[in-house]
Amino acid sequence: MKQKTAKRWFNWHKWTSLICTIFLLYLCITGLPLIFHEEIEHLLEENKEVVVTQQKLSLDKLAEIAESRFPGEKVRYAFWDENEKNKVLFDVVDKPDAPYEKSKYLVLNEYTGEILGAPKTDGLMHIILKLHTDMFLGIPGKLFLGLMGILFMISIASGIVLYGPIMKKYDFGMVRRNRSKRLQWLDTHNLLGIALTAWMLVVGFTGVINTLSDVILGLWQQGQLAEMTEPYKNQEPLRANYSSLEKAKLSAENSVKDMKAAVIAYPGTPFTSKHHYAVFMRGNTELTSKLLRPVLIDAKTGSVTDSREMPWYVNTLFLSEPLHFGNYGGPILKIVWAVFDVFTIFVLITGLYLWIARRRAEQQLFIAKES
Repeated sequence: MKQKTAKRWFNWHKWTSLICTIFLLYLCITGLPLIFHEEIEHLLEENKEVVVTQQKLSLDKLAEIAESRFPGEKVRYAFWDENEKNKVLFDVVDKPDAPYEKSKYLVLNEYTGEILGAPKTDGLMHIILKLHTDMFLGIPGKLFLGLMGILFMISIASGIVLYGPIMKKYDFGMVRRNRSKRLQWLDTHNLLGIALTAWMLVVGFTGVINTLSDVILGLWQQGQLAEMTEPYKNQEPLRANYSSLEKAKLSAENSVKDMKAAVIAYPGTPFTSKHHYAVFMRGNTELTSKLLRPVLIDAKTGSVTDSREMPWYVNTLFLSEPLHFGNYGGPILKIVWAVFDVFTIFVLITGLYLWIARRRAEQQLFIAKES
C-alpha cells in the first residue's frame, strides 16, 4: 500500500473511531443486559401460574374484562408472546391514536380471564432499552445513534484495510511482547479487532437498521398499507360497533395457513385504517416466527379484505432486531453475544488508550525538539 493511501486510511480509521467510540461504549454497556432481557424480566416480574380449563374465552370477552378495569377506555391492541402460552396482552387507551405513554397494559389468562398482571413500562429493563435505542430523545436520538453506527462500520472497514499490509510483515495474530507497552496494546487491539470483525459488522449493521424503524414504518404506511386500504379511502370512518374480535382472528387464521396471530390492531391505530382490524400473523419456524404478515379484516363485516407478505425492507427490520441481540440460537448464542460484547468493550477502551498514548508521545517529541 502506498504511503499516502495508507495515511488516508489511517486518518479515516482514527477519526471515525474517535467520534463514535464513546457512544459505542455506551451502546455496548447498555446492550449487554438487553441480550438477556427475557431472562431478567422473567426474574423481576411476578409470574402467576396459568390455570388451563377445557375451553378458552372469546377474545371479545377478554377485551371486555380488560376494558372494565379502565372505565371509558378501549382496547386498541392485543398481543401474543410466542414464549408465553395461554396469555394475551391488551393495550387499553382513551383513543386509538393516543401516545404510547398513555397505554395501560393488562395480561389475561385466555382460559379464565384472570388478570395476571402487567408488564413494567417504567422498570429497569425498560429504562435500559430506552437508553440503548434512543437515549430518551425519540426519533432524533435513534437517527444520531444510527449515524454513530455508520461511522463504526467505516472504522471497521478501514481497520481491515490497514491490518492486511501489516500482516504481510508479521505472523497473523502476533503480539510483540518484547517491545514497548504501547506496541503490545496496539497488537492486542488489532488482534481482537480483526477477530471480532464479522460479529461487529453484523451487530453494527443490524443496529443501524433498527435505528431506522420509524422511517421504515412510515414507508410501509405510505406504501403497502395505503394500497391495501385504498378501496376504503373515501368511505366514512367506523366509529364504533365493530365486528367480533374473535371472528377477526379466526378469519385471519383461516386465510393464512401455518401461521398464528401475533398482534391485532384495532381500527384507527397507526398499523391499520379506520375501517379494518389488522391481524399480524407469525410463522411457526425459527425464521418465520420473526416475520409478520398483515391480514386486513373489514371491521364492519368481519371478512378478509387483503393479505400480503411484508416488503423486503420491513422483513429486514424484523430479522435485524433479534439478530442484533442474539435471539436466534437460545441461551448459548446469547452467551456468545455477551462474550463478544465484552471483548468489543475492551477493543474500544484500548483504542482510546492508544490515541491518548500517541498524543502524549507526540507532545513529548515536540517539547524535546523545542528545547
